[in-house]
Amino acid sequence: MKLWGGRFTKSASKLMDDFHSSISFDFRLYKQDIEGSIAHATMLGEQGIIPLADAKLIVSELKQILFEIENGSVEFSAEAEDIHMNIETLLISRIGDAGKRLHTGRSRNDQVALDIKMYLREECTALSQNLKALCATLIEIATKNTDTIMPGYTHLQKAQPITLAHHTLAYFQMFARDIDRLSDCKKRLNVSPLGSGALAGTTYPLNRERTAELLGFDGVTQNSIDGVSDRDYCIELASCCSIIMMHLSRYCEELILWSSNEFGFVEIDDAFATGSSIMPQKKNPDVAELIRGKTGRVYGDLTALLTIMKALPLAYNKDMQEDKEAIFDAVDTVKSCLEIFNEMLVTAAFNKSNMRKGAEGGFTNATDAADYLVKKGLPFRDAHEVLGKLVLYCLQNKKTLDGLSIEEYKSINPIFEKDIYEAIALETCIEARCITGSPASIETKKAIAQAKAFLEKI
Repeated sequence: MKLWGGRFTKSASKLMDDFHSSISFDFRLYKQDIEGSIAHATMLGEQGIIPLADAKLIVSELKQILFEIENGSVEFSAEAEDIHMNIETLLISRIGDAGKRLHTGRSRNDQVALDIKMYLREECTALSQNLKALCATLIEIATKNTDTIMPGYTHLQKAQPITLAHHTLAYFQMFARDIDRLSDCKKRLNVSPLGSGALAGTTYPLNRERTAELLGFDGVTQNSIDGVSDRDYCIELASCCSIIMMHLSRYCEELILWSSNEFGFVEIDDAFATGSSIMPQKKNPDVAELIRGKTGRVYGDLTALLTIMKALPLAYNKDMQEDKEAIFDAVDTVKSCLEIFNEMLVTAAFNKSNMRKGAEGGFTNATDAADYLVKKGLPFRDAHEVLGKLVLYCLQNKKTLDGLSIEEYKSINPIFEKDIYEAIALETCIEARCITGSPASIETKKAIAQAKAFLEKI
């Protein structure tokens, strides 16, 4: 007999039970459901809504059920539909009428919203910890590579010389923003919907603030309809997850390119690469590629949530049962990707020699040569034109700016003197860029210190 079956004259078909049931995926909410029920029962007893003795019995038995679930001695039933009904059915089977009083002043609508908020609150913390571990790895890489010169790119074309530290700290900034976003998301979801009922609250004198306090919420939702029909927090967290995956995917794309023979900037550890079934020489960056691929999966979860919610009238609709698989998958995917990406990065070996060679080609010091002329009094646009002609001359004669004689320089513009060679040295190009946020070693060390301070305060 269903707990809601009083109005029905026929049993649900087996097909209906299987289609309707969500226990196959919402079972993971068992702890949050029991903790929420314990808080609700405690409040009901304190308010005199149910006998205090019944409230205490409910709490005691719920704790026992939690213990048994965590020890693997409880089997859930698809016939009981979801985790909420499974636990309540089990409770009633053990303590009878007292267990039937648990649902007083509560609907599955606010119960579900409560459980998912409690679950996602914990997941925000877990994701932040994974990001914090990754940020610590990035700081370590940056610290070791403040003098590792490499080419910076725009349009995937060599642009200006930078350091591996500066490049790595760019990703630190991205993941630091992800941590901030998760913190903001957690702040917005950490309000309790319990007491909203089905949609219009209840006639019982519930103390919503008490259950919120018992469950560690910052407050309660201010509208009962919104309390049960809102899934912004799922969408927002899925959006945070999508942005994290986008950042991971960009980094993976670079590692994939850098590990190719054409770049040779990094060697992925054997533990995080695979071979070919036919080509014995192959070492494939499969982890990075798979993370890049899973990014689309998480985007799909976000799109699914937005689509589920886009046309739902207030308040609760059964469509909203579809929220859980999407947000669970998004969170699970991001956590696994962050964990393995961090381990892959920790064990990666950067080829400093190849990176420097990469910076020496492609005229990455051309802007600095133009700046040299500007400091000699030439307007920048004129200096830009002069360097364009110099680069063209080098291309036609298979030379580099460093390899030109002073006579060749002067043949293009007489302002050039022998100090041009020092001005366009790669180290000079980097160290001369010493404003805030630039790659000069002094600024890089400041950035590393700030990054460490950020991690210490979260």
